[in-house]
Amino acid sequence: MFNDYHFVTRWRFLAEVREVSDILQDPLSLPRWWPSVYLEVREIEPGGPNRIGRVIELFTKGFLPYTLLWRFRISENEPPHRFVLEASGDFVGRGIWTLRQEGAYAEVTYDWRIRADKPLLQLFSFVLKPIFAANHRWAMARGEESLSLELRRRRGEAGVPAPPQPTFRRPVIIEP
Repeated sequence: MFNDYHFVTRWRFLAEVREVSDILQDPLSLPRWWPSVYLEVREIEPGGPNRIGRVIELFTKGFLPYTLLWRFRISENEPPHRFVLEASGDFVGRGIWTLRQEGAYAEVTYDWRIRADKPLLQLFSFVLKPIFAANHRWAMARGEESLSLELRRRRGEAGVPAPPQPTFRRPVIIEP
């Protein structure tokens, strides 16, 4: 389908896997450390043991002038090495975060297989898929930059700059 997407993102940080996992496993802090993408986040359901079943609602954006409202449910969680999200809403699909220690480095892989169900994305995916993919790459690059800054901040480093801010706060495209 034209509105199916598969992205694999790889990040590498001079860090312990546990440090990175602690940040990624705290979705309510996303608007603080990754504000260029995560505008609002709230917990809908706390989930059970190991946060399985936890439901989070997200209001997100990239560099393009549209926003997305979606939820994820934690379906698998093996901290600090792996957790799986099941997405619904403007995105439907699955995201798998995998973290492994490689010497002094935390190697992070995010495998994101989704279908864009937002009417705007469905309508224009057949033509604009490369632009929507570039929007995702931009968002993930901001995530890598922001996570690096958050690691520095949590370690108590002085003078850590603020993370990149959103390109806009409100949608500017009127939905069909």
